[in-house]
Amino acid sequence: MWQSIATILQKYMGTGLIFVWFCVGLVYLFFQEKNRERRIIFVYVPVILLLVLLNPVFAGLFFRFLGSEIYFRFCWLLPVIAVIAASTVRFASRFDGRKHTLVLAAAIACIVVSGKSVYSNPLYSKAENLYHVPSTVIRICDAIHCPGREVRAAFPREFLLYVRQYDPTICMPYGREWNNGWINEFVEFLLQDTIDPEKLSEYLNQYECHFVILEEKKEIPGDLRDFDLKLFDTIDGYAIYQNTAIPLDY
Repeated sequence: MWQSIATILQKYMGTGLIFVWFCVGLVYLFFQEKNRERRIIFVYVPVILLLVLLNPVFAGLFFRFLGSEIYFRFCWLLPVIAVIAASTVRFASRFDGRKHTLVLAAAIACIVVSGKSVYSNPLYSKAENLYHVPSTVIRICDAIHCPGREVRAAFPREFLLYVRQYDPTICMPYGREWNNGWINEFVEFLLQDTIDPEKLSEYLNQYECHFVILEEKKEIPGDLRDFDLKLFDTIDGYAIYQNTAIPLDY
């Protein structure tokens, strides 16, 4: 349990430096902040949330009833930025004039070097339309959309951030955690250059997927009809295969 909590917290921390500044700011405010209301907001609440987050009993119950894959969202409750800002302002207020400016500049510099631009992520791309999602995603989602019901489809990694943003009725058998180093047998299988149709059919049935979207350059030997698969459409270099074993009435 402790290992699971540590792994989730490590992924949440990113490079780790922002969380370090958060802890330093928390300790500083604990000793220096005397205002009761501010102590409640910037000291007591974060400490309580940390104790709950790191509590193996709470984590065990959470994993059992809600699943471990969304436990990291509990980290969002931590007022990390607020504590860093409050502690920085509290510390900088001890100085006047030029020293005050230098302290604030140094704090900003520390924050800047503590992370990296979100736009450096290879899964982000320049907006191509009003939806701010790749046009290929729009065309694929429109092609497999089924009015009045949800559709489950296995998309390539590069589209994970955009599918539910554009069409929430299209679900996937995995989430954006794939981008954080998470991998299972199905994900590993989809990364192969040559796709075994029999194994693909097994995974699609196991995860109750109606469709799988693959790059056209991937090879799928054999007759797809023998494995309840058919080529549904091709869009922008991607092939959409339908799993006919799971009915989907349009």
